[in-house]
Amino acid sequence: MTAVIYARYSSDNQREESIEGQIRECTAFAGKNGITILRHYIDRAFSAKTDNRPEFQNMIKDSGKKLFDAILVWKLDRFARNRYDSARYKATLKKNGVKVVSATENISDGAEGILLESMLEGMAEYYSADLSEKVIRGMTENALKCKYNGGGLTLGYMIDSEQYFQADPITAPFVLEAFKLYDEGSTMTEIKDILNERGVRNAKGQLMTFGSVQHLLSNRRYIGEYQYRDIIIPDGIPALVPKDLFDRVQQKLAKNKKAPARHKAEDDYLLTTKLFCGYCGAYLCGESGTSRTGVVHHYYKCSSVKKKRKECHKKPVKKLWIENLVVDTTMKMLMDDSTIEAIVSMLMDLQDRENVNLPLYEQQLREAENAIQNILNAIQQGILTKSTKSRLEELEAAKEDLEIKIANEKISKPKISEEFMTFWLHRFRKLDVSQKSHRKMLIDTFINSIYLYDDKMLLTFNFKDGTKTITFDDVKDAQNKYGNGSDLDWRTAPTENKSKTCFLLKKPGTKFRASSHF
Repeated sequence: MTAVIYARYSSDNQREESIEGQIRECTAFAGKNGITILRHYIDRAFSAKTDNRPEFQNMIKDSGKKLFDAILVWKLDRFARNRYDSARYKATLKKNGVKVVSATENISDGAEGILLESMLEGMAEYYSADLSEKVIRGMTENALKCKYNGGGLTLGYMIDSEQYFQADPITAPFVLEAFKLYDEGSTMTEIKDILNERGVRNAKGQLMTFGSVQHLLSNRRYIGEYQYRDIIIPDGIPALVPKDLFDRVQQKLAKNKKAPARHKAEDDYLLTTKLFCGYCGAYLCGESGTSRTGVVHHYYKCSSVKKKRKECHKKPVKKLWIENLVVDTTMKMLMDDSTIEAIVSMLMDLQDRENVNLPLYEQQLREAENAIQNILNAIQQGILTKSTKSRLEELEAAKEDLEIKIANEKISKPKISEEFMTFWLHRFRKLDVSQKSHRKMLIDTFINSIYLYDDKMLLTFNFKDGTKTITFDDVKDAQNKYGNGSDLDWRTAPTENKSKTCFLLKKPGTKFRASSHF
């Protein structure tokens, strides 16, 4: 029998040793019962009251590949503490020929085992619900006393030895400064940059983001309001921000929320982080301006020109036109069957080259099976010696080991078929490019980088998820070797797109390879 081990603990308060202990007992159980362990699935700090556990879902999905016969758990409550989830997923596993086995609970396969298993699952669900009620009761008592109830600590506060909130003398002044800056007209982006420059970090110890600044400016805890579930206690903790200042900031937040938000520019400009200046290699950033008639115009502008870091004569380009050009060109590429076939061929080749272990194990397995068959033929002809028997045992052990390795490879690196890749690429042909979400999906999936000149552009496609952005030096080297690409033949956005663009494909660690013109 082959099996996998599933281990889990519920909260960050539990330690890693909990996982080690579960795996140790499951491994010992497997050894006593002649079960071969293929791999471990581990969920850390995930409750079994829900099925929203990443490794649990991966395990259920992998069971459909029929590579293992059983799932070993330390106790059944590791698998689920919800009878509905337990029954549903066990039914799925049963269809896949996989059963759940407890290493520490002796449950028979007979009718009495079904009754015992249901009782254990019911007790686990009862224990979970009872524990939840006790925890909430205890945290409610803490809340009525305005004590710290765990979780991420709010910037600007510290917790004293009795679990009460106190103002942090180091970070509290930054909180007050952030409110004053916003009240005086600074943007959230500017506040974020100021806080990051001064070494302020968010609750997770990471750099401040737009979202963390937004949360900071709307957090009522800074006016001393304590809240837990439906319990709200004014002046329950030390206030860091005056009430009148907080109210003014909330009014500005509400007003700016209704106005066109500047921070949404990055989301609206679909080519951000992919569009580069062909002359200096800097990003082209989204810009907007209002004409005398009140019409707002959007365009991309070289960041070197914008920030005056160095001289660059790249002209701004209209946002909608360049985005339409990129989207239309990409769609034309996807409509070409020969291009799809070439992409699939490269992906299949890449997949085969990346998984070097599986073909090797399969070849070694075939050789072992042939050698076993040869020895069996010799035995049938009456040739049987001590060395023959010893060699047969070695080959059978090697065969079993290779079968386990192959199963592990197929679980960890499933091979995608050529038909599925073709089907997946063909789905992009049905995108509605008039929808922003579809345009964004198309660009994020296929576009690696775009180098834009005043008279031409160089467009490079991904063919592997995670390919690094092609650098300016790479582009210059490629131009020297393959040429500059075709002219765009425009100065301002033309009414008809008559452009042709040279596309380059780049493999990690290799030089450019030119593809056909479109």
